[in-house]
Amino acid sequence: MKDDSSSFSSDDWHPVAPPAPRKGRGAVTNLQGRYETAEREAFDDGWISAGGEEGLSPEATALRTMVFRERARTILTRNQSPDIPFNVSLNPYRGCEHGCIYCFARPTHSYLGLSPGLDFESRIYAKVNAAELLERELAKPSYVPEPIALGVNTDAWQPAERELCITRRVIEVLREHGHPFGAVTKSSLIERDLDLLAPMAQRGQCMAAVTITTLDAGLARTLEPRAATPERRLRTIRTLSEAGVPVGVSIAPVIPFVTEPDLERILEACAQAGAVSASYIVLRLPWEVAPLFRQWLDAHFPDRAARVMSRIQEMRGGKDYDSSFAHRMKGTGPWADLVRQRFHKAVQRLGLNGRRGGILDMSHFRRPGGGAGRPAPARENRQLDLF
Repeated sequence: MKDDSSSFSSDDWHPVAPPAPRKGRGAVTNLQGRYETAEREAFDDGWISAGGEEGLSPEATALRTMVFRERARTILTRNQSPDIPFNVSLNPYRGCEHGCIYCFARPTHSYLGLSPGLDFESRIYAKVNAAELLERELAKPSYVPEPIALGVNTDAWQPAERELCITRRVIEVLREHGHPFGAVTKSSLIERDLDLLAPMAQRGQCMAAVTITTLDAGLARTLEPRAATPERRLRTIRTLSEAGVPVGVSIAPVIPFVTEPDLERILEACAQAGAVSASYIVLRLPWEVAPLFRQWLDAHFPDRAARVMSRIQEMRGGKDYDSSFAHRMKGTGPWADLVRQRFHKAVQRLGLNGRRGGILDMSHFRRPGGGAGRPAPARENRQLDLF
């Protein structure tokens, strides 16, 4: 019997070219989640190279964002990690359209059977009953008030919020019951809710942080493609500050040879805009974030990809990521020490982290139904530092 395999030549093989980035998206591919049981490997049989995926033009296969409304069962997440300075968080959405390639929350989409890659930024789940669940939680006799971190695994003011207003309704519940919270965002949409935030800030019940990774608008378009531009975020800091809302800047993440050169300039620009505090986190690559980030580097910075990953591994004990509580936020080694010194010297020079701001007052909490709230548990520092 003739061996059919001998009839195939090297000309019959169609290797798939390295994935190209999509306009307006952070992830390069829809990388499989770690819980998938079947593995899929791309193979070009000639149709893809002839006319796009499934023979269609790139325009016909444009990735659209889909927002799914869901009724969540719980809304508050308790945190036990000793290196995270808040105990309770609330996320109005799952997934985030901003598409930041470095987002540590990307692996959470694996729990939904979806990809931490393109799915995370294009398949958004909106918790439409978030405000209802929050009020129910606050009404429990056992509930002890302490600051809530709003928008940690997602951006509470991402594009879907313009129409759905879930975050705004959550803040309305917090305001009505005198419950303090801190928020972090990359979106200028937070300015829409200043009518709620400013009065709460005057009572010491609200603070905010704006994340800025770079001042380079071109870099930001590839790194966090659907978030506000760096210049627009600086304007948001100024607007919040002028309205009396204590606002800080989070330089997260610091990526060696990519965003790291901007460190001092970001701090200077934010101090001029009115920020009262600053923090930073070095790049974290848990679970699927590591291969997604490598794909992004190869697509956008092939000339320095190896150098960037070498420096990341240098401060992670030779690995892409070290998840230990003592090291995961700042890293270890000479480069991590250098960044730490640069940050602290700049903060000291600019007078950041020495101004009063962000002291959250929990004494005015009113339990839904008319009952007075129990005092918050004693803590060494009642300032909610989101980072």
